[in-house]
Order: sequence, then structure tokens, then C-alpha cells
Amino acid sequence: MTEPVFVVDTVPPVGGYLLDGPEGRHAVSVKRLRAGEELVLTDGNGAWAACVVAAAEGKDQLTVEVTAVHEDPAPAPRITVVQALPKGDRGELAVETMTETGVDAIVPWAASRCITQWKGERGLKALAKWRATAREAGKQSRRTRFPEVADAMTGKQVAALLATADFAAVLHEDRDHPSGALATAELPEHGEIVLVVGPEGGVSPEELALFEEAGAKPYRLGHSVLRTSTAGTAAGALVLGRTGRWS
Repeated sequence: MTEPVFVVDTVPPVGGYLLDGPEGRHAVSVKRLRAGEELVLTDGNGAWAACVVAAAEGKDQLTVEVTAVHEDPAPAPRITVVQALPKGDRGELAVETMTETGVDAIVPWAASRCITQWKGERGLKALAKWRATAREAGKQSRRTRFPEVADAMTGKQVAALLATADFAAVLHEDRDHPSGALATAELPEHGEIVLVVGPEGGVSPEELALFEEAGAKPYRLGHSVLRTSTAGTAAGALVLGRTGRWS
């Protein structure tokens, strides 16, 4: 899909449709779409409509003709990344690149060694930024299913999530703690894959034990150590390739 993507609450049926508001303004004033050009409307949950521009009006209204409506199935296996909270704007960077890569869900995790902690109003604003980043990156990468960004979880909540997964991995590199290679791990063809990315200081022994008790095993990506803001993207790409999602 190469046509620009715009988000609507509900994908319209075949026929005429007026795209206005912020998305209409972006289409008219930023993308400068004109009559005859093609675009896609999506609800971000798999439904999307192929459209042709009929006319642009003012600075924020685009009249389009919906030519066909589609529903993309949920991909399998579903890939969730539990992302420890990075410092500064590296959280948005992680969300952006994981979205572009194709991850299906992102879970913010307040790990014990995280310098950043989401509390009160600050936490709500940070979560809103992550969700807005996922939405914009989903549009930019021409996705019709945007990743779900969950509420921030504690270690115990992450363990409960891992216990329900068909494959659960903690990305952990420690000479004193044996780990397998994610590149050779046996992955399921269906179900849920959950990957845990720790903070810059690493996953604590207590958290590692908690996650192992829930069924998650430690895995490494390679010999180099990646930053927390890039490890999820690298692991997601590896799993997407190995499961055939990129084929």
C-alpha cells in the first residue's frame, strides 16, 4: 500500500464521504491532495476503505469517493513487546520504530531499575504520547492495524501476561545467567508471542525469577548489547521474519 493513510472513527461504506477535522486539514494543507488522487481511510483496527479524491474545499475538507471497503485479518502469531520505560524521548522512539516494524501490542513496564517512573498526571501524559506516536507511526508505515499501547504494568502484571503467552522471552544478556539465542528458539505459528525488554540497568534478579516462574525464558539477540529503546525493534524484526510475517 503506497497511498497516504488517514484515520477515521468508523470506515464509511462505498459512496461519497467528507473527510474533515484534523485529518482533513492534514490531507488538504499538508499532503495537498487533489482530485483524482488515491488515499486510504482506516479505523486502525483492520478495517479500511480505498478512496479517490473528488474535491478539496478550503483548508480542512476533502470530499472523497469510497470505491471499496476491506477488512484485514489479525496477523498470526500476535507479537507483544513489554517495554521498560526508557529515559527522555527514547520511549517514543521505541514505540515509533516498533510500530513501523510491525509489532502488534506494546506494554509500558515500570521495571524496578527504570530511572523514569510514570506517576500521576505525568504518567498519563507520557502514556498519551506513546499512544499518539503509535497512531502516527501506523499511518506513516501504511498500517491498517495500529499497535495497542496498554496501560503501564507492574512486574506482577507482566508476569500474569507472560503466563498466558504461547511463547514468552525475556531479552537478557548475563554471563552468570545462561540464556538461549532468540534466533534459534522454537516459535509458535499461531497464538501470542511476548517479548520483554528490560531497562538500561537490566532486568533485576527478582524480576527475572518472577518471569521465569511465569514461563518466560531468558534469550539473547547477539553478542552486542542493545539499548532498551532499540532492543524491542530488533527482537520484533527477528521474530516477524522467522514466523513468516514478513514473507
